[in-house]
Amino acid sequence: MPGTAGIVASGHPMTSRAGRDVLAAGGNAFDAALGALCAATVAEPLLASLGGGGFLLAKPAGSEPVVFDFFVNTPRRRRPAAEIDFHPILANFGTASQEFHIGLGAMAVPGVIAGLFAVNDALGRLPMSEVVAPAAMLAREGVVVNSGQRKISQILTPMLNKTPEAMALVANAAMPGAPAPVGAVCRNAALADTLEALAHEGPQLYYQGEFARRLAEDCAVRGGQLTLADLAAYEVRERAPVSVMSQGARVWLNAPPSPGGSLVAHALENLDCRDFSLARWGHTAHAMAIAHAQDGANQLRRQDPALFSRGTTHLSVADAEGNLAALTVSNGEGCGYVLPGTGILVNNMLGEEDLNPDGFHRWPEGQRLASMMCPTVARLADGTEIALGSGGANRIRGAVLQVLTNVAGFGLPLSQSVAAPRMHLEGPRLSLEHCLTGDLSWSEDAVHALREQWPDLEAWPEPNLFFGGVHAVTRSASGRFEAAGDPRRDGAVAVNEG
Repeated sequence: MPGTAGIVASGHPMTSRAGRDVLAAGGNAFDAALGALCAATVAEPLLASLGGGGFLLAKPAGSEPVVFDFFVNTPRRRRPAAEIDFHPILANFGTASQEFHIGLGAMAVPGVIAGLFAVNDALGRLPMSEVVAPAAMLAREGVVVNSGQRKISQILTPMLNKTPEAMALVANAAMPGAPAPVGAVCRNAALADTLEALAHEGPQLYYQGEFARRLAEDCAVRGGQLTLADLAAYEVRERAPVSVMSQGARVWLNAPPSPGGSLVAHALENLDCRDFSLARWGHTAHAMAIAHAQDGANQLRRQDPALFSRGTTHLSVADAEGNLAALTVSNGEGCGYVLPGTGILVNNMLGEEDLNPDGFHRWPEGQRLASMMCPTVARLADGTEIALGSGGANRIRGAVLQVLTNVAGFGLPLSQSVAAPRMHLEGPRLSLEHCLTGDLSWSEDAVHALREQWPDLEAWPEPNLFFGGVHAVTRSASGRFEAAGDPRRDGAVAVNEG
């Protein structure tokens, strides 16, 4: 297959394949990341959407890294709570149920479409028509439902029941009123048309044109809060990433005002203050160092509790030209509203308790929301470069921290670094994947020491998507590629040999 040599890791085989196809068409890593993102909106429709927001941490060959912030904005005015479509539902996650809020009143100003074009203009090589082509074809031909996407659809069925249009995104012709079973094919022809229309007309179609008018009109009459002025005012922001040296690696992380990168940087610096370099993986010194690093980041986090990133997915790309892309996006859980005729499920970012510590409808007007998402790029001591990130809400920072430590601190192969058992500390509860993964597990001495300090230790007997989904790629100093998709979230890798 001709084109640009490169490698893609993501949360779905079709997402990764689309990125590979863009590389094969001659695109660079940034074109491939955008093409994969568009495909994710088809293959992972409840995690990625043109109606959501996200971040790209780009490391162009020979240049300094830069963060493209295309996360969501709050509206510039709040409607009275009595006027808006905003109500709670319960999602069943198996071990627990969780309340979140949906409806048109839960929508924040989406940024993904603006982000696609901003990155393409700044760093891309292909026209947008070629970038979106694999995703448009996928939307028309359909995606075979796998077990991971089926599970997410079941969890979010209360949101999907909001409207027939929302349910149609994950249903098929045989069962239009319920999520399609594993093995069924789901299509979204309207989204294919939308991708091609955007490629032809540009982002103004969504922010100032027909799509904008349709969205604003529905908000006005159906209880939403977004206006034409909100959409027209949206801007992608380029930021210098947070940078830190740790374990011999230079690490670049997502930038403020989103605190995820700063919290991971703080945890990495905490790790460097603890000498566990001679410890074996999973033994007490290692386990306690990771737990204390997370504890320190948690204490810092309490100073700014308004964070968000729940329904999230990540993808990473490296190419032979020296470019690296780490891209994370979120749609929340979706608000249940699909913009008519477009196939776009819009976010519910204003319906998250994480963003409303003082109660709902008190968010600052016209502001970029903060996020825990943390796309990351690093250069290791031997010259290897890595792009990674994760989904998983508050578990994102711990997942990134632990995979970086596995690679840079312990020198583990990438696939082992991603699959290795993880821990997550949230308040007094320490959650631990207490299982054997390959050759790695937490030692009984380590578990005992952890339980002495955190008695509320919850042992998980097998790997679980609760602990995030890290999809990572590396390029060695000699140009050799490696990639790993997280098995916790059906991660998949695709390679273009060039």
